[in-house]
Amino acid sequence: MSIPQSGGGPIEHRDQLAGYLEAGCKPAEDWRIGTEHEKFGYCLETHKPLPYEGDRSIHAMLSGLCSRFDWAPVREGGKLIGLQKNGANISLEPGGQLELSGAPLETIHQTCDEVNTHLAQVKAIADEIGVGFIGLGAAPDWTHDDMPLMPKGRYALMDRYMGKVGTTGTWMMRRTCTVQVNLDFASEADMVQKFRVAIALQPIATALFANSPFWEGELNGWQSWRQRIWQDLDATRTGGLPFVFEDGMGFERYVDYALDVPMYFVYRDGQYVDALGQSFRDFLDGKLPGLPGEVPTLSDWADHLTTIFPEARIKRFMEMRGADGGSWRRLCALPALWVGLLYDRTALDAAWDLCRDWTEEEREGLRLAAAQEGLKGAFRGGTVRDLALQVLEIARAGLIARARQGAGGLIPDETHFLDALHDIVARGETPADELIARYGGEWQGDLSRIYAEYSY
Repeated sequence: MSIPQSGGGPIEHRDQLAGYLEAGCKPAEDWRIGTEHEKFGYCLETHKPLPYEGDRSIHAMLSGLCSRFDWAPVREGGKLIGLQKNGANISLEPGGQLELSGAPLETIHQTCDEVNTHLAQVKAIADEIGVGFIGLGAAPDWTHDDMPLMPKGRYALMDRYMGKVGTTGTWMMRRTCTVQVNLDFASEADMVQKFRVAIALQPIATALFANSPFWEGELNGWQSWRQRIWQDLDATRTGGLPFVFEDGMGFERYVDYALDVPMYFVYRDGQYVDALGQSFRDFLDGKLPGLPGEVPTLSDWADHLTTIFPEARIKRFMEMRGADGGSWRRLCALPALWVGLLYDRTALDAAWDLCRDWTEEEREGLRLAAAQEGLKGAFRGGTVRDLALQVLEIARAGLIARARQGAGGLIPDETHFLDALHDIVARGETPADELIARYGGEWQGDLSRIYAEYSY
């Protein structure tokens, strides 16, 4: 999850809220790719999640990365809770999941190199201290009580609030992992078209990356249990955002939505001020109970935008949020999918033509089918797999048109990063299908084998 924002002055009029989002618009030559991914750390001997402190711990991992690979420490309340270097961040999710938030880079070749370097560094430190890391959408056999809550102020507030607004929020915080990509837009109109495509086609990413069929040591009946968890988390800040497909969608309409999402906190002087369930609209009027008479800054607005969790969301860029965490190879496939769809005009138009006439009911049905049944889910007389084939072809054409070379010109474009997804669709088997087959076959119900065979 995001670190506190900084640098924004007082909000003197409401137009600044939409203006903050609009300031992210940039010409195509300045568009960048930011890849994020989370993974679970565990003790090699016990297969139990890492505590914050100790010889085999999150703190030991961060300290090792800091000293060995020249990452700068990020502290909160004297606790080491993250690292920074060259525009990238390593941060902690609530249950100790380690996240790389990559720097904004020009090509998928570059962002994949960044991922590879990061995972190699993580493995170097992990091997020394007896720790492993695994990429899955949900913790396969850990319980809530197994998972420590990391020492970050926003997590303590969120943890208290989650049970009041849904039934699965603390599960999401402690026991799920994702891979995301952050992309740019050129204008309000470009943002709207990309946002609509992103939300409508997010279930395809959910199916292709579905990787969480286990929960507390048993099969859970879903391909993406992580996506199932999101469905009962907090209806005010999650879901498919039907208003995005209505006439009048733009930055101002997104502001209206965000203002109605209850707040979590306000960050002041290194501390998180409790604003749980309170209104940013009241904050604009200086009527926030926790800070009477004080009006928000643009940094407060930026922080608030990080507490909204729909299938795709906008800040000064757009985040794709539908995929489970996964294997090393697939981490580079997610940016390839979305860059191919959204960063070439012809591909973007083709993607929008594919989904523009879908109804809200169809979009929601697709989201459920992809999460529960993966590629075998039904849609419009066909399957999610049929749709995924079309989406991948559009993405491939988009990457060919981009023609961004790698390896000093030896690789003509970025299409090979889609190979892992083409393999999945060709076989008709998601990563979850593979796990289920191995669990019922060669593993003979011994889920502990997942650690040795699927860790990084």
